[in-house]
Amino acid sequence: MSEDSLPEDARAEHSDALPEYAERVLDVTEMIPPGRVMTYGDVAEWLEEGGPRQVGRVMALYGGAVPWWRVVRADGHLLPGHELEALAHYRAEGTPLKGASRAAEGHLPRLDMRRARWDGGERAKGHT
Repeated sequence: MSEDSLPEDARAEHSDALPEYAERVLDVTEMIPPGRVMTYGDVAEWLEEGGPRQVGRVMALYGGAVPWWRVVRADGHLLPGHELEALAHYRAEGTPLKGASRAAEGHLPRLDMRRARWDGGERAKGHT
């Protein structure tokens, strides 16, 4: 995925500048309380711009400085390649998890999206 797939205001004018869209995604990420999560699509809906892929791209490029483990896939599966690190954060924060089935690769739990998903509180009316 290239920067061309990001919303127009997210394309950097200067290579060292953080795109405005990326700043907004990271700001939302920082608002998610410990023990709660939002999906990539939830963040895009909150911002009323972009979509899950654009949010995912921002998180892949710039998410290391924020609690990245709180922005997740809608199916509750842990981020491939970062499962153990994310799981340690979820356990430390008390994020609701579902036990892994024996058929699950690596027997890793999934997020309990029904209980862990955060709608943004009062600021997010209409954004779930």
